Amino acid sequence: MPDERLHLAEDRAFFYMDHIYSNYGKENIKIALAFQREVINNIVPHVWPDLIHCNDWMTGLIPAMARQLGIPCLFTVHNIHTVKSPMSHIEYEGIDAASFWRHLFFEYSPSSYEESRDSNPVDFLASGIFAAHFVNTVSPTFLTEIVENRHDFVERPLQQQLTNKWNAGCAVGILNAPDPSFDPASDKALVRRYSAKDHVEGKLENKRLLQKRLGLIQDASAPIFFWPSRLDTIQKGCQLLAEILYNVVSSYWERNLEIIFVANGSFQEHFKQIARFHKLYNRVAICDFDEQIARLAFAASDFILMPSRFEPCGLPQMTGTTYGSLPVAHDTGGIHDTIIHMDVISNRGNGFLFTTFDSNGLLWAIKEAMRFYDLPQKVKKQQIERIMTQGAATFNHAVTARRYIDLYEKMLKRPLV
Repeated sequence: MPDERLHLAEDRAFFYMDHIYSNYGKENIKIALAFQREVINNIVPHVWPDLIHCNDWMTGLIPAMARQLGIPCLFTVHNIHTVKSPMSHIEYEGIDAASFWRHLFFEYSPSSYEESRDSNPVDFLASGIFAAHFVNTVSPTFLTEIVENRHDFVERPLQQQLTNKWNAGCAVGILNAPDPSFDPASDKALVRRYSAKDHVEGKLENKRLLQKRLGLIQDASAPIFFWPSRLDTIQKGCQLLAEILYNVVSSYWERNLEIIFVANGSFQEHFKQIARFHKLYNRVAICDFDEQIARLAFAASDFILMPSRFEPCGLPQMTGTTYGSLPVAHDTGGIHDTIIHMDVISNRGNGFLFTTFDSNGLLWAIKEAMRFYDLPQKVKKQQIERIMTQGAATFNHAVTARRYIDLYEKMLKRPLV
């Protein structure tokens, strides 16, 4: 893209950040307001774009400004987290919301700007949805789940505003796609790169290296289950695996079943305690997130563990299929839209799904995965080759970009390409 088409937000607040996101809520709000200040005060007046596309609560004030100016705006909801801040603080950070405050969503119905300025917080995520001309979630099923009020943890304003957009025909679900660098044929983190055709040999070599690196039993025939997501009990369902971890490993003790965690999170220490108590040192490996090890684990593992309570989209299950590592997952949100339960006889499916969110459901899905693992090598090879080929063709940025272009054209009522 030509440089003149890129307009960067510059602010001193960005210079002191070592990472994109902070571990401190107030700092994240400060960064988000600094970015929005640049967009609202400088970039939009200079560029006057045909359309504005915003993402998550960090850009939640911009759609109100866009609506006031008559610029079509798409707002994408990636997750359900939001923040709230009074307009007095927003003003203090350099954003004059007086011209578009009526398009913001407040904690309670405002009677006037002055009355709401100090004591009626603005909900950033709900504001983005409320003011945007069109809204999308990052999977069709997660949108349906919110509209049908299937999740009791979704805050009422989010559910209400998404439902309003849905009823108006202004809400859709568009799946994300994995980073294209996650490709076993070109991934530099792998000891041997491979394609769908030679995945058996490629995965075995990577399995040997990962087992050696993590101090596991070095057995090329050992089934490996890989946990790729943060260890978060609110969303990711790690407590389900904790309840059955020893049961799973001990049930397949003679098979040397191994479980690998490459993830940070509050529940990591709990898994370490389980492994220590049951002396599972060479069968369960737990390490902090490291992208190179995670890439190797996708290639080395046979299965991906994703027992998520809810999943707005999810990327590991898509990445897993392209590496020939099949998801074992809860049938929810974006997982439902990307994974079909295996049916070898019908030559259909790409993973193992459970519908009841509890440890028994997860255990059942793991047993289903192991039944697949025990199939004749020729049968497994054919199925995994099919899954890898289909995954690469389906889960990619070209498909996702086309969906967004179609939506842009619908909003602008004219073709773009």
